[in-house]
Amino acid sequence: MNNTYSLSHSIPKTLQFLWLIIPILLTFELHAQTATEHIVSGTVTSANDGQALPGVTVAVKGTAIGTVTNLDGHYSLVLPQPNATLNFSFIGFTPKEVEVNGQNQINLSLEENIEALEEVVVTALGIKRAEKSLGFSVGQVEGDDLTRVAQENVLNSMAGKVSGVTISSTGGAGSTVSMVIRGASSMSTDNQPLFVVDGVPMASTVNNVGGFGSDNRVDYGNAIADLDPESIENVSILKGPSAAALYGTRAGNGVVLITTKKAKADQGMTVQVTSNTVFDIPSRFLNVQSQFSTGFFSFRPEDVGGGILPEITAGDATASGPENDKGYWAVQWDAPLDANGVPIPTEVISYPNNVRDFINDYAFTTTNSAAISNSSGASNYRLGITNMTHSGLVPNSDLNKNSISLAASSKVRDNFTVSTDINFTNSWADNRPASNRGANPMQWAYMHPANIDIHKLKDYGSGENVKRVSGNHENPYFLAHEVNNSFNRYRIYGNLIATWEINSKLSFMARYTLNKTDEVRESKIAPGYLKEPNNGAYGIGNGNSLERNTDVLATYKDDWEDFSLTASAGGNVLYSKSSVISNSSKPGSGLNVPNLYTVNNINSGALNYSNSRAEKAINSVYAMANLGWKDRIFIDLTARNDWSSTLPGENRSYFYPSASMSIMLNELVDLGPNVNLLKLRGGWAQVGNDTSPYSLYATYSNQGQWGDAIALAKPSGLLSPQLLPELATSLEFGTDIRLFSNRLRLEGTYYTVDNENQILGIPLAASTGASSIRINAGLLQSKGWELLIGGTPIQNNDWTWDLNLNFTTNETRILELAEDLDFVEFWDNARVKNIGYVKNDALGHDGLVGNLYSRKVQRVTDESSPYYGFPILGSGLDAEWMGEEAYSKVGNYNPDFIMGLQTSLRYKNLSLNMTFDWRSGGQYVSQTYRYLSENVITQTWLDELVHPGELGGAASEELKAWVLEHKDELLLSDRLRPVGGPTPEYGGFPENFSGVTVYDATFAPGVMGHYDENGKFVLEQENLGNEGTVFLPYVVSYPWDIGQANLFDADYVKLREISLNYQVPDQLSRKLGMQDVNLSLYSRNIILWTKDSKLGVDPERAYQAEGNGRFSQGVERYNADPWIVPIGFKLSFTL
Repeated sequence: MNNTYSLSHSIPKTLQFLWLIIPILLTFELHAQTATEHIVSGTVTSANDGQALPGVTVAVKGTAIGTVTNLDGHYSLVLPQPNATLNFSFIGFTPKEVEVNGQNQINLSLEENIEALEEVVVTALGIKRAEKSLGFSVGQVEGDDLTRVAQENVLNSMAGKVSGVTISSTGGAGSTVSMVIRGASSMSTDNQPLFVVDGVPMASTVNNVGGFGSDNRVDYGNAIADLDPESIENVSILKGPSAAALYGTRAGNGVVLITTKKAKADQGMTVQVTSNTVFDIPSRFLNVQSQFSTGFFSFRPEDVGGGILPEITAGDATASGPENDKGYWAVQWDAPLDANGVPIPTEVISYPNNVRDFINDYAFTTTNSAAISNSSGASNYRLGITNMTHSGLVPNSDLNKNSISLAASSKVRDNFTVSTDINFTNSWADNRPASNRGANPMQWAYMHPANIDIHKLKDYGSGENVKRVSGNHENPYFLAHEVNNSFNRYRIYGNLIATWEINSKLSFMARYTLNKTDEVRESKIAPGYLKEPNNGAYGIGNGNSLERNTDVLATYKDDWEDFSLTASAGGNVLYSKSSVISNSSKPGSGLNVPNLYTVNNINSGALNYSNSRAEKAINSVYAMANLGWKDRIFIDLTARNDWSSTLPGENRSYFYPSASMSIMLNELVDLGPNVNLLKLRGGWAQVGNDTSPYSLYATYSNQGQWGDAIALAKPSGLLSPQLLPELATSLEFGTDIRLFSNRLRLEGTYYTVDNENQILGIPLAASTGASSIRINAGLLQSKGWELLIGGTPIQNNDWTWDLNLNFTTNETRILELAEDLDFVEFWDNARVKNIGYVKNDALGHDGLVGNLYSRKVQRVTDESSPYYGFPILGSGLDAEWMGEEAYSKVGNYNPDFIMGLQTSLRYKNLSLNMTFDWRSGGQYVSQTYRYLSENVITQTWLDELVHPGELGGAASEELKAWVLEHKDELLLSDRLRPVGGPTPEYGGFPENFSGVTVYDATFAPGVMGHYDENGKFVLEQENLGNEGTVFLPYVVSYPWDIGQANLFDADYVKLREISLNYQVPDQLSRKLGMQDVNLSLYSRNIILWTKDSKLGVDPERAYQAEGNGRFSQGVERYNADPWIVPIGFKLSFTL
């Protein structure tokens, strides 16, 4: 695809015209303002205590002219005419409107308004409710908190800010971001919530990994990344079924309600401009060693009679050759040649910055936004446009996004309003680098030998002449430039809403929403990639999806005596469809003509092609009622019934209700003036869920050609036409407390959620002719606590300090499985299994989701044996650690708790904001560590070696005594530590190679033997450093088959965001012809503490988006982008 960085790539010419017309409109506006100038000033105070009120908005009615009172409550305005009208407004006070009538000074007192202090949140169906009336917990994040520190994906901006919410990212810009609310609710999906943007439902799966060619896995990110953060007004997170029951089938994982910005009432015309520039500077890399060169044996000159070492070749990926930087000389890869063509020895030196040298010096992101809004009389609009360009750390990687949004509303009649929100986004990249293993450039940058300057590979060549350090090494520069994965995605979503206020009590709303996506992905792999040896590879795919929703809602409101009632009833019709068409060369089959990337260039027998489509419809009716008594007790009731096309006819209809209550104890009992709110709340709810289309009956799939015939096959798994809907039942209780004029805030929630009728595939006996059958097979239960403590310790004219601390703990267990299902295995990776449930407690299982199992080291279990606790090793020449046949629990990837802290400190016009995130507990598996350590590349594995000091170098009884003395440290640790090392300084033991003695051997401390019929251990041989001990080369010392060796603690503490903001004084802003000007300097992730800090892997990235309908949490595999520290600059102003 021919993509460019220009705005004209996707913005219609009418929008380009907007950039020309805005200055003209502003000229007329400013000219109108200066026609008949009149200056008015004054002071605004509180009528309660006479104190000056800073921050009061003073606006000229019907215009864009306005200001804010300073710290002394003073304001000054230049009016367009002496008879203007001023509006004074401030949170917690009753607004006032004053006629100027030619006055030059107007002093004013504002009355406190307790009702105005009540927090309002957006709830189901976009209905705004007073927070005190809710019987369930709702998380809130304001738009300013999401954009204070610029992020490409808005989900990253929510991390650490809301209790009960876990945010994880696999990598840099454009990568998948996961959001899980209150733990796992499904054993077969990715547990992502439903996103609703201005009433438009939007799924955001984390299974968006694709790519064509062998081991070319590309993370294309998730749908929510298409949303423009600059357009967001606020976000409400409905955490459980109690809050989300009215959203139906997809609400079981929670709902994230996103409200975008609209024109503010009577504000006149304004133009807001924001510009962000971010430099992502790499600061931390995987902890790899540069002490040793490539090769199998760490020769020294004295080992070979002095002088030149044997030739050092990069014939393998291992890095256990001679030491670098010791003054050694040898013929190395790419050695210069003398006049006779003979390679010349060169000094063996290290290049410790090879990975840093491979990537760009920094990644660069610019985001520019402009919005023009106008509100006057019965109509208003806001038109926004945003352009984002990103150049990545990996060479030749990029990401771009253009967004256009329009929010408009018009009161056609006094009681009839029509409004619309329309959003268009175009995201594209000329190249998204591969992730995982295979075509990942970062993998091969880390695998590059430390004794070879990586710059020598930059001129990489082509085809069979691609420059590589060995026959099995990929060239990272070649992968970055010649394995090209592009995509181009267009998304349009929006709504059209009609609201009819029939009378003061009865209203009617009709809404139509649309969410449509079209995406093209294309992979071009040039000749020279080792896994595509036949002229490279090519693939192209086109996917599109569409969802339409039509809602109607009638609402009745009434008050009588001590009671209030709001009742609504409505219905929804959902229709969705999707299709995918793809054509590609089969992995390894190649192209006819190199570098010709068309489908016609693929042999018919080597062509992979597919065409799939899916349709789904759900019809729904729902109702809700809120009953209040004296504004002190509130009861909410909801009910919904769905009819889903994906379920069998007899089970197609499913009903689910909810009920909740909130009680204002401070209104029922006089608790004194310092208690502003003491609310008790509780709720019960059910949410139903269907399944994916075509889960009842089998469909045929293309199996390629056999001669001239096209082969079709039925799936090996059976489908059940008797599926029941899944059902989530939740119960939650909580309290909300506000003290000391709302300066101290406390919230607490306890919840349980039972998810029954889980739809799973269970294995079948081979005699059935099928591999599995898909049925309702499980019960999953989540429970946890959410706590929030917030306060304003300091608040005066000069200083304000706000603090918010949130705490989350969650536990999810599998309680039941179907009769024929003995266990649930989520993934099997790096000799570690993620098993969720085992019947009869075969593995000592507690049912916790997230449990990790591994083959532990076999140990002597005979307590009467003098070798009790020692590892049992392989016999003969393979005296290596042996794993137990059975798997044992070694950890769980879920944290014990998550804590977030936000702090905001303001001094006059300067403010400092920080967000911390603490994850405590949990473990994860690092495939990156496993692969690199197996090739002795990680510094961490080098540090695991045990140095026996002067006892190294030979077997002896003294060495055995030393091993026995250090038994607890060396032998019983979960970390497997060989004794010895690659040099005599490491205590390396001698081994003979082609007549040369090299001191680079190690041994695994333990014993060899067996058990007799009575369970007694019978010793065959000691391997404790004494005579008979088997020594093995350091290069084969890593325990590849024991997954426990790759397990690490997932604890971390992050300073996720820090920003320093300065608001330019009003007087200076007005001199510049602007209403306000803000400047910011910010960064992200400048502090990262991890429990296993020497590894260099960010534990947050320990999950793999797989693209197969599920994802692997608790394992990372070359999520190896460097840890970056961004330096960002932001300028925003309003005209």
